Amino acid sequence: MSYSFYPGCSAHSTGLEYGLSTLATFQHLGLELEELAKWNCCGASSAHALGHHILSLALPARNLAIAQEAGRDLVTACAACFSRLKKADHTLRNDPETREEVESVVGFKFTGEVTVRPVLAVLYEDCGLEKITAHMQRPLTGLKVVTYYGCLLVRPPEVTQFDDPDDPQVMTELLRAVGAEVKPWSYATDCCGAGLSLSRSDIVYSLVDRLTERAQEAGADAMATACPLCQLNLEMRQSSKSKMPVFFFTELLGLAFGLPEVKNWWTKHLIDPRPLLRSVGLVK
Repeated sequence: MSYSFYPGCSAHSTGLEYGLSTLATFQHLGLELEELAKWNCCGASSAHALGHHILSLALPARNLAIAQEAGRDLVTACAACFSRLKKADHTLRNDPETREEVESVVGFKFTGEVTVRPVLAVLYEDCGLEKITAHMQRPLTGLKVVTYYGCLLVRPPEVTQFDDPDDPQVMTELLRAVGAEVKPWSYATDCCGAGLSLSRSDIVYSLVDRLTERAQEAGADAMATACPLCQLNLEMRQSSKSKMPVFFFTELLGLAFGLPEVKNWWTKHLIDPRPLLRSVGLVK
């Protein structure tokens, strides 16, 4: 199976280990990701907040136009990128007047033939849990985690059309399929404050500490996420001396698959996850 891949800005910079682990796990599973040619920023960090409605749609719509020409589903690993791409897709499908204006700005004719999907959905729906487990070489036995989706991956449900917006389970099932002990908790979609990380760090420290404290109360030693903005924020804004590692879920799949590249991913974390992984016998 082949897909167009929209990496977004983070996968080539602050979330490099997410981009690398996504590509590696897909290749290991026989799924082809072809990076979208000449893609542009989706505007997730600022464009939609500047009050320029058409610009906020035209930026992701240009990527939809490129994917439409390629003729494959458009897959992204970043929750914020997924949100902006799906918002544009939803608007173009349901608002003819706005669609015409965006088409004029971008210079294409929207056909609606491209489906925008998060990496989680492709692994769960197209690959499946049975195949995920079959590729496991090193069960993640003893690793206690909570799954964290953040604000954007499953909401608003009429736009994202993915998983349960109140109690998402896809990431949980994928990680349990490779032996991780995923703890139930009620904060998987609570905001971590990543959008305020630079302007109001005082608020963000409080939000992040609340999440890590609740994760510890649930019995977890680490968090797993599918959002590069959340992952960076959760690692950077913990104020307690006892730091909780925050993994990308694809890193944990790669570890379970026995991929040799995993040793390079851990060094890119702000909170070194290797002491935890050593304590449960998953790395030397």
